[in-house]
Amino acid sequence: MSSEENKRDPEPREEEAVEEAEGFTVDQTSPENTAEDPSAPVDAEDGPATDEEPAPEEDALVALSEELEATRLERDQYLDALRRLKAEFENSRKRQERERTRMLSMASERLVQEILPVLDNLDRALEAGGDIREGVQATRDQLAEVLANEGLLPVASDGQPFDPNVHEAVMGQPSEEHEEGTIIQTFQRGYVLNGKPIRPAKVVVAKQV
Repeated sequence: MSSEENKRDPEPREEEAVEEAEGFTVDQTSPENTAEDPSAPVDAEDGPATDEEPAPEEDALVALSEELEATRLERDQYLDALRRLKAEFENSRKRQERERTRMLSMASERLVQEILPVLDNLDRALEAGGDIREGVQATRDQLAEVLANEGLLPVASDGQPFDPNVHEAVMGQPSEEHEEGTIIQTFQRGYVLNGKPIRPAKVVVAKQV
């Protein structure tokens, strides 16, 4: 081989090296190339957390809690109103009781004041001595008048038909002069106070022979 040929031999070797370099392909699966690309899309599961809308169950719990709180408030208002009403009713009852006691006391005082003159007449009749029948009768009439002014009236009995509302039959007696059921005798006088029977008259009632 000549010296000129030896000079031309290295040039083809350099061209082959360049061709081999250009033909070399990079393995895409190599560890150096598996690094994540910042521009690559991020997986939704691995991505950063975002603000999510509340679930329907959470909305229902919040609504239920608010409704419960409103119900409790309404309950407390009703209980407070009931307590006030109860206190007012109790105060009213006590006032009425005091007023009733006061009225009874005044009525008793007035009645006693009206009866005192009757008591004075009885004392004078006893001091006079002798036959006091007329004095006792007059005093009795005076007392009956005082009680009548208070609404106390005697129950009519003798000769009247028997009335179980104001009469009490203590016995029955055969009588040809009276119709059956007629009162022929009064053992104890009965009274009504302002139209209300307070003591029945104890009577004897006629029956058929």
